[in-house]
Amino acid sequence: MRAAKYIWQWRSIAKQAFTQTSIVAKFLCLLHVTNNYLCSSTLVYGPSMLPTLNISGDVLLVEHISHRLGKLGPGDVVLVRSPVDPRKIVTKRIVGMEGDRITFLLDPSSNDSCNIIVVPKGHVWIQGDNMYASSDSRHFGPVPYGLIQGKVFMRVWPPHSFGSLEQ
Repeated sequence: MRAAKYIWQWRSIAKQAFTQTSIVAKFLCLLHVTNNYLCSSTLVYGPSMLPTLNISGDVLLVEHISHRLGKLGPGDVVLVRSPVDPRKIVTKRIVGMEGDRITFLLDPSSNDSCNIIVVPKGHVWIQGDNMYASSDSRHFGPVPYGLIQGKVFMRVWPPHSFGSLEQ
């Protein structure tokens, strides 16, 4: 009689633990899908996107749908896996899409090193807004479209800069 009571208690505890674990697992799956395929936040800092973004750091919201649907264009600020160091994600502005003719200066302080390139199929040309402190397509060339991680659409921190980055 007593053993049956203990077995019933353990079954009840096991059932409750399974239910709670199931809820946590579903929440983590939802969090994963949301963060990787819909929208996520990221901290961005450094001088390459001055004056658009702060050197000391901004928290941005990034959506991960537009680049998968091919809905990006010149002027969009994007997160890109660095072609130089794949462990890094960089924030840059799209300047040209495939087929666009881009004229750029290798050395912004000298006007005599002007180059022209046609962006190849499946690539984009990205540049930082601060051309004097940005390592971008002027240094490593066109970037494969597949390296784009998402499109920045809103700054949420610092509070005085809260708002859309859409043009």
